Formats: sequence, structure tokens, C-alpha cells
Amino acid sequence: MEQERTALQLEGEKIFLRPIGPEDTDRIVDWRNRERVRRNFIYQKPFTRQGHEEWMKNQVGTGRVEQFIICEKPSGRPVGSVYFRDIDRENKKAEYGIFIGEEEAAGHGLGSETARLAVAYARDVMKLHKLMLRVFADNAGAVKSYQNAGFVQEACLRDEFFQNGAYRDLLLMAILFEENR
Repeated sequence: MEQERTALQLEGEKIFLRPIGPEDTDRIVDWRNRERVRRNFIYQKPFTRQGHEEWMKNQVGTGRVEQFIICEKPSGRPVGSVYFRDIDRENKKAEYGIFIGEEEAAGHGLGSETARLAVAYARDVMKLHKLMLRVFADNAGAVKSYQNAGFVQEACLRDEFFQNGAYRDLLLMAILFEENR
């Protein structure tokens, strides 16, 4: 079953998702170190090749994480990544994360389409009960995209992180699939 799941390629109108591979390491490191991407992650330290290789071995390789590369159609050009982390198969839940790494691909609905594909994958393939995410409250575009995909705000953690000289609020959002069937 695990092999079947990672062999899938998920397709939408503008994008498709393919499983991440070792060949994506340099691209992921580059994207995650771009200021536009990094500022929306809780983990703000520089991203390294070694760190990503450890993530691939200890998280993706063990099934704790399922990660995909977002590719534009029809060219197949990689533009970002989406993942499910902290997969808890016993309680049927996971955390969702996404980023668009290519600057010119941002703001064209690719993240929203990815969120819809990811939600369907979590519900129909992973058979999850709950998919949650964490997002900075000031990332209004992402919050709207998540709401459009069915996520609802469960909590606002005020002044949760101190970054670049200011406190930032963190929203916890989730989708319960039983509520949406």
C-alpha cells in the first residue's frame, strides 16, 4: 500500500503532483532559502543540503512524511512542494504544508489547486479523519486558500513567534473529513 501511494501522480487543471526524489534536493534547498518562502515558515534558519537529505532519509524514507513536487502543466516545470508530516496512522491525522518556490508561479492559483488536490488525497487515499496546518495570521493569501479548500480556523495563538523584531500570531486550521462527507 505504501508503494502504491508514493507511485501516484495527482493531476489538476494547471498542475500535477509527483513524489519527491533525491534529484529535487538542490531545488528544495534553493526554494526554502528564498526570503519570500522562508518568511512564511516557522523554521527560519538557513536550509541546508545535509538537513534536507536527513529529512528525506528519516522522515520521507520512513513514511512519517509524504511529500510531492508541484509541477506546472503541460511543461512539467517544478514550482513548489507540498507535504503531509507527522502522519499518525492510528489516529488518522496529519499536518499539511505547502510552498510555491518559483516567484513567477506565485499568485496564479497553483497553491489553491494544490490544496484541493492534497485535501482529496488525504481524504480518499490516506483515509485521514483530520488534516491540520499551521499558518501565520499575517499570511492572508495562504489563509484564504486554505479556507477555500475546506480548512477552518481552530485557534489563534497570539504572539506565538518572535521573528525579525516582532511577534507573530499563528493560526491552527483543520479539516475534519467526517464533517464534509
